[in-house]
Amino acid sequence: MKKILVVVDMQNDFIDGTLGTKEAQSIVPKVCDRIRSFSGEIYGTLDTHKEDYMETQEGKKLPVVHCIAGEEGWALNQEVMDAIFETKAEVHEFCRKDTFGSKELARMLEEKYQGQDLEITFIGLCTDICVISNALCLKAVLPEAKLIVDASCCAGVTPESHKNALEAMKVCQIQVI
Repeated sequence: MKKILVVVDMQNDFIDGTLGTKEAQSIVPKVCDRIRSFSGEIYGTLDTHKEDYMETQEGKKLPVVHCIAGEEGWALNQEVMDAIFETKAEVHEFCRKDTFGSKELARMLEEKYQGQDLEITFIGLCTDICVISNALCLKAVLPEAKLIVDASCCAGVTPESHKNALEAMKVCQIQVI
């Protein structure tokens, strides 16, 4: 069975920047440990917006400028970067995305792994927005893959919305550990 780890949006703005939370900060060491100890292939996503963010639908509904490409808030957290450089796992692309779910990641994994015996584990931020969106995107294109969300390596916008997202994913046949 091929094992894949998807690291979702472990960027500065979501950890200790404009949208950061103490819950997001608290998972960083666990995320780093998971990356360092993972055996398999690692992919990831980067929430990526442009200067016109406030004119987008997301910007109108969430009027907090974040993850502007090239700015410090857009970058991966330094501890996470260090873990990626230290892992023995095979690190692949981190897809930029301007939506909650990465169409590029879903297409890439579908093309590369369709029909294979897969176990895909998700970690990162935010459980209730981008983690759930990416998990459901992959469920749609790789319906027979075993999908797992490691709840200890995820944080939501609030603790309650984190729990709600985990419950929603369980109903969609995504294993929560």
